[in-house]
Amino acid sequence: MDASGAAAVEVKEKLAWYANRIEEALSGYILEADGGCFDSRRAIDVEADEQREGAHPALPVAKAMRYSLLGGGKRVRGALVMSLYHLYHEDVEAVLPFACAIEMIHAYSLIHDDLPCMDDDHMRRGKPSCHMAFGEAAALLAGDALLTLAFAAITEDGLTKRFPSECILRILSRMATAAGYTGMIGGQAIDLAMEGREATQAQLDLMNRKKTGALISAAAYTGCLLAGASQNEINAALLYAEHLGMAFQMVDDVLDVIGDESALGKPIGSDSAKGKSTYASLLGVEDAQRLALQENEQAKAALEPLPGDKGFLLGLSDMLAKRES
Repeated sequence: MDASGAAAVEVKEKLAWYANRIEEALSGYILEADGGCFDSRRAIDVEADEQREGAHPALPVAKAMRYSLLGGGKRVRGALVMSLYHLYHEDVEAVLPFACAIEMIHAYSLIHDDLPCMDDDHMRRGKPSCHMAFGEAAALLAGDALLTLAFAAITEDGLTKRFPSECILRILSRMATAAGYTGMIGGQAIDLAMEGREATQAQLDLMNRKKTGALISAAAYTGCLLAGASQNEINAALLYAEHLGMAFQMVDDVLDVIGDESALGKPIGSDSAKGKSTYASLLGVEDAQRLALQENEQAKAALEPLPGDKGFLLGLSDMLAKRES
């Protein structure tokens, strides 16, 4: 194996390490209800609790939350929080609540995007989407619950002993804005409005900076702010995240045309079937791939002002821009 191949393996292993830590932490946030009060010491065992007399009425929603939140996904957004923080500090697990919050918001957005009133997608990550498995009502509530749980996670007792309250407030504001109508929701609104119409590249760029890029940028901001980075360093991380998000979406659009359904975990061709404009449909597959690689190079160049070993962040950008799933 050559040096580039070894570096790619190292990046995948590091991403898997971050993903495993995040997955373990996320499991503890879906809490068991006892007498109407949540007990934060124990995660829900849904199957057992459903058989228990007097089970809490929210348990079916908790089951839908766990179904969509756990056991899938690359955890790229959470890994960004942890890896950017790691440029400055060794104790990366200190920021796990923030990485988990970002992943909860992402999971909520996927549940709602899949709903019949939105994209009406039946598969997600190789299994039926949440509304197909639990019904529309439970899926809607599960998404709502994950969004609100994200903000509970980063205001839990003890975090202000490690991080300044002002820092946490700024992150709350950034995450809320990224998830809101000027961020992800705004991007989804543009996406719905453009169905059946041919978008310009400028319209696609705006939509994807909001729908895909806003939360990736919030993750970068969170990791740097918690680490005590300078404003110049935060700006560099945000620029990296912006180009990373654009490359990620361009590759997503290409994979919807030429991807392997078994690797993607969802059917290909859904964008075309719904009359959606994408980078692949507007520019063609080859030019969309070329543009993704250009965005990747810009992302990597943006990292230059940041301190420490940036090997993982550089390799992550390469991996996402050249991925096949």
